[in-house]
Amino acid sequence: MSAHAGSSVLFDAPGPRARVRNGLITAVTVFVVVVIGWVVITRLQAKGQLTAAKWEPFLTANLWKTYVLPGVQGTLTAAAASIVLALALGFVLGVGRLSTHAGIRWVASVFVEFFRAVPVLIMMLFAYFLYANYDVFPSKHLALAGVITGLTLYNGAVIAEIVRAGVHALPRGQAEASSALGLTWGQTMRIVLLPQAVTSMLPVLISQLVVVLKDTAIGYQITFVEMVRQGTVVGSSYGNYIPALIVIAILMISVNFTLSWFATWLERRLRRSRRAPAPLEADAVEQEGAPGAKVV
Repeated sequence: MSAHAGSSVLFDAPGPRARVRNGLITAVTVFVVVVIGWVVITRLQAKGQLTAAKWEPFLTANLWKTYVLPGVQGTLTAAAASIVLALALGFVLGVGRLSTHAGIRWVASVFVEFFRAVPVLIMMLFAYFLYANYDVFPSKHLALAGVITGLTLYNGAVIAEIVRAGVHALPRGQAEASSALGLTWGQTMRIVLLPQAVTSMLPVLISQLVVVLKDTAIGYQITFVEMVRQGTVVGSSYGNYIPALIVIAILMISVNFTLSWFATWLERRLRRSRRAPAPLEADAVEQEGAPGAKVV
């Protein structure tokens, strides 16, 4: 098969008229975006939001130490703790939904469906006031605990569905071959299915973890110190909302880009280490075809 034929498997290759039409649409779109960007920048300059004086505060160490870095620390702390806890909870619930015991499946399903349906902000508020009323955490850690709780419960439920879908996407022969080799359900899940499913689930998992990082910004509703909140504080203190939000956006994009890059690198590494994922099936076939093998 030629490269051209292989590239048009999913769609018909555009003809001459379609290529001209697509080129015109692209040119018009780029022109409109440039015009809108020019108008926005012109108006911001007219209001003095992009002058050098508005950017000068970011050249001082005091602004970064007082406002920006505490926000970065809060965001990364909440995101890291929530990611670890959500991954652990999600894998437990995902495996629970795949359990052979009806009771475990029912409990895991109710938990997942309930917390997927509740907005993250509601869970943060509920956890915050619950912890405050019962003095579960010191007052200075209440907001952090509320954010971590909300993000963990919601994203744990979402990750559970990702795990379940990833395991179901594997060929049925994997589980059947494991059963034929005498492995229990737990051994099959732990040794055979989950390691293979993780590789295929990794892009979706990382996308969800990026969502966790971004959703830390919702914590400003319970006075949590995070990057976006600190950006608005900087804008209010120095009268430079646009530069402050641009700087915060660049920081958020940088962190998300780094996480996505790491996910891509890890996925490639895992795929290279499992280039031959079918030894179990081959062994099963050999055993089934061996002399004296029992044919069902």
